[in-house]
Amino acid sequence: MGLTYKKAGVDIVEASRFIGAITKYTRSTARKGADCGLGGFGGLFDLKASGYKDPLLVSSTDGVGTKLKIAFLAGKHDTVGIDMVAMNVNDVLTTGAEPLLFLDYIATGKIDRRVLADVVKGISEGCRQAGCALVGGETAEMPSFYKPGEYDLAGFCVGAVERKNIVDNSNMEEGDIAVGLASSGPHSNGYSLIRKVFSTAEQKKLAKELLAPTRIYVKPVLELRKAVKVKGIAHITGGAFFEKLPRIVPDGKTLVIEKGSWVVPEIFRKIQKKGRIEEVEMFRTFNMGLGMIVVMPPQDFSKAKRIFALHGIDSWIVGSVNKGSKAKVPPQRGKVKIICGF
Repeated sequence: MGLTYKKAGVDIVEASRFIGAITKYTRSTARKGADCGLGGFGGLFDLKASGYKDPLLVSSTDGVGTKLKIAFLAGKHDTVGIDMVAMNVNDVLTTGAEPLLFLDYIATGKIDRRVLADVVKGISEGCRQAGCALVGGETAEMPSFYKPGEYDLAGFCVGAVERKNIVDNSNMEEGDIAVGLASSGPHSNGYSLIRKVFSTAEQKKLAKELLAPTRIYVKPVLELRKAVKVKGIAHITGGAFFEKLPRIVPDGKTLVIEKGSWVVPEIFRKIQKKGRIEEVEMFRTFNMGLGMIVVMPPQDFSKAKRIFALHGIDSWIVGSVNKGSKAKVPPQRGKVKIICGF
């Protein structure tokens, strides 16, 4: 008998069995406007059925990065799917948009049905937390491309917001406050540095903390938007405070963050101490305990705090919007300042 695709390392039958094994997870994410049955060539979504009148579509794509290496090390695969969803839906949320649909891409050298079913279980859980439908995806089996037992993930999200309700920085004023929302740990950023700081044995020992899934802020922030005037939303991911916050600060304004005004999780202190990392590098790399920052009028904080508390999220006033400096400084440095204490 001559060569076959299976002999080349790609088992189409096993891939089909894998699809059958994950269908129960994808169907659990169904929502109005979406059909979550797998098997077609593309996922459909009916915006009209979801109640939108003049929507703008918002899209995002992201992965989990080298956090996956710790999942491989610990043999724990049921939370990295949540991470992948979170990285995308939280980005879409910064415009005030509601995440509607999600697609995943999983690539591996050889399909391990048990491991990848755990991954999709996590993806489905993330979609349920975000209220979006998992309408499709792709599982690519690529022999010899990945190390045995390893895989990579990427996600794609589409959301929508009514044109009149989009969140931008156009109404941000001097005196507005920055409200920080507690993260669940490093989320999905800085893991290449974390893996340099800690030995393999230390990574295994700290696996529970390091694999804590990225917090999904969709439902509390969408609820917040109905109750208060939200003027800006920043998802604190790669580049952290010095890269992400300037994106929401308008020209002529400065966002001053008061270091010490929130609780920094112990894992960040462990990373900084073991790696002897300078403080500015910590704030450039990690979320430091704040996964999202929302700008609003000061009188709305008590209402906002109650909403976040109902969703189990701690929140703090961590800074304020001030008048911008006239000095000629690089815009990334000029728009955000981190200072000690009040």
